[in-house]
Amino acid sequence: MPTTVTRAEIASAIRNIPDFPQPGIQFKDITPLLADARRFAGAIELLTERFAPGSIDAVVGIDARGFIFAAAAATKLRAGFIPVRKKGKLPFTTIEQEYALEYGHATVAMHTDALKPGARVLLIDDLLATGGTAGAAAALVQKLGANILEAVFLIELTFLNGREKLTGFPVRSLVVY
Repeated sequence: MPTTVTRAEIASAIRNIPDFPQPGIQFKDITPLLADARRFAGAIELLTERFAPGSIDAVVGIDARGFIFAAAAATKLRAGFIPVRKKGKLPFTTIEQEYALEYGHATVAMHTDALKPGARVLLIDDLLATGGTAGAAAALVQKLGANILEAVFLIELTFLNGREKLTGFPVRSLVVY
């Protein structure tokens, strides 16, 4: 049964924490949303609203908060869940993708057998900021020959222009700052 949660209700459950984890950062705390069963279920409904069960082969979730939403979405869509993790966290053979941070670089990884060529993928994360992590995750999916049907985010910080790093597939966000 579909929920009737609005994007405004989801936004009202996201708490702003000033100066965390460092001065000047406005951290978007999703734990109040996760604690509210109706809003959490509504967020999953909205994240997956464009897809019916069976229309997606896999939901790819990005380490770490993205796992929460991607795993729930995969269950709803009757699809597999594929984690994209920080380098060194997966136990099997991996492919890796490096991306730029404000100061330095980071690397994400995915198992080499996670996706079959042509697999229909929904990419989910909690936050789209600069687009570095999401862009790297998308590159991993594409390296394995899978097709991203959409990348969807709970929150987007538009002033960081992360959407510009995500091309070739639709990008959607539920709450925009």
